[in-house]
Amino acid sequence: MLHAILYLMFRLDWKKMLLVVLLLTITSIFVQISSVPLPFTEWISRPKSVTYYRKQNIALLKGKSHSLVLDAQHDTSQDTPVLVTLNSSTRTYQSVPVSKKGSVRSRQGRRNSIRQEPLLPGTLYSVKKLPVHIERHIRSLAPEEALAYVKKDIENASLTSDDDDEELYAPLFRNISTFKRSYEWMERLLKVYIYQEGQKPIFHVPHLIGIYSSEGWFIRLMEANRQFVTKDPKKAHLFFLPYSTRQLQTSLYVPDSHDLRPLAIFLRNYVNMIAAKHPFWNRTSGSDHFLVACHDWGPYILKEHKELMRNTIKALCNADASEKIFIPGKDVSLPETTIRNPKRPLRNVGGKRVSQRPILAFFAGRRHGRVRPILLKHWSDKDEGMKIYGPLPNRASRVMSYPEHMKSSKYCICAMGYEVNSPRIVESIYYECVPVIIADGFVPPLSEILNWDAFSVTILEKDIPRLKEILVAIPMKRYMELQANVKRVQKHFFWNAKPARYDLFHMILHSIWSSRLNHLQTSSS
Repeated sequence: MLHAILYLMFRLDWKKMLLVVLLLTITSIFVQISSVPLPFTEWISRPKSVTYYRKQNIALLKGKSHSLVLDAQHDTSQDTPVLVTLNSSTRTYQSVPVSKKGSVRSRQGRRNSIRQEPLLPGTLYSVKKLPVHIERHIRSLAPEEALAYVKKDIENASLTSDDDDEELYAPLFRNISTFKRSYEWMERLLKVYIYQEGQKPIFHVPHLIGIYSSEGWFIRLMEANRQFVTKDPKKAHLFFLPYSTRQLQTSLYVPDSHDLRPLAIFLRNYVNMIAAKHPFWNRTSGSDHFLVACHDWGPYILKEHKELMRNTIKALCNADASEKIFIPGKDVSLPETTIRNPKRPLRNVGGKRVSQRPILAFFAGRRHGRVRPILLKHWSDKDEGMKIYGPLPNRASRVMSYPEHMKSSKYCICAMGYEVNSPRIVESIYYECVPVIIADGFVPPLSEILNWDAFSVTILEKDIPRLKEILVAIPMKRYMELQANVKRVQKHFFWNAKPARYDLFHMILHSIWSSRLNHLQTSSS
């Protein structure tokens, strides 16, 4: 054996042998590269979102509808791994198989195995790509023309199999197809310009705790956003007036004066200053501007400026249609959320199972307004299954806290106080208790999108004496559906410190965007 090895060492041409081995190695590498599903540059460069679209008729540019749903077109029945961006801000990527029908499936075959981490405030979502010719056409349009184009596409949205979305539950929505199409366009197109004028703390300083915190959370997340906010007002589709009614009250209201006029005059002067300094307000008389106000006084301090009160898109917690300030269909009903710890806004969220909810109905609150005295008169200490109180008494709070009462009740009574809105509506949803709304004239939050009949009960004020009769008459099967839908709708009412798709920030912004589209003047287009 040793002789044979020595013989080969002296007889073989090792330079030729090394050249052959090198050529074989290079050939093997190129064969492997040619077998991967994406070009080699896609694997060595920064990953990008990969989406597929059905072949579209070029007639779209002439006004026909374009489907925005994903659709993978493959000739083989085998699943092909595709690189999908889950979070562009943190550069977290996962490879998941895409079937030839276009459905994204996990390796285990379960729909929910891939979880999208919520994005940091101001980060960009990975938005589906449009065909190049459509993208180029939309970019060439002025903001108003682009909105007219989008409005026409949304109006042509039709129900498709793709509307069975694992992130959305269709019965919760008035029209799931229209909502999805509109939401996708918002993610792709919407730009908001935020006026920088205005002194702190009334402007740009969010109030993040208490029952009026919704406006503060929206201001905070809107100003931190990089996806929707633009610094170029010529590119904007909407203009935001970033004042806080809570801070306005704290700064300007004289306690016990009952005089809101100084606050209204302050806002009037602010809008007049904006209109004089910039051309955008006068261009539309304020119809492409919006405000967000959760204080009960929000509607009343707009009265000194007629265009501000009538034309601006108003997101208000005090959404009382009977007073003719809030305009259903144009304005947005803002959910009133009680935040006790801004670092943990979703603390205590969740509830007990149905079998652990022995209380038929629960209410505790101060005796004021037109509804609560009637409620307490008929039901306070009148029925063992109806836990109806004024302020929660010590004898009850020693047994269960306020949240525990809600978590132990089938129905939670959301009776108006001085105004129609109540934080109990969102609290009920957080604690998985079916809300019972008693406030004639109240427009429920986000009602232009959500189907409130799917997860709540509304009772007229005149029917308060029949409250138990109405609730007991609801079949158990129907109650189970309502309660299950409350759990499903929860995520649409969450304030996330790190915003997530379809959460409350995005739902409010979408409602404002939708109002802008619906009231677009399209006669010229």
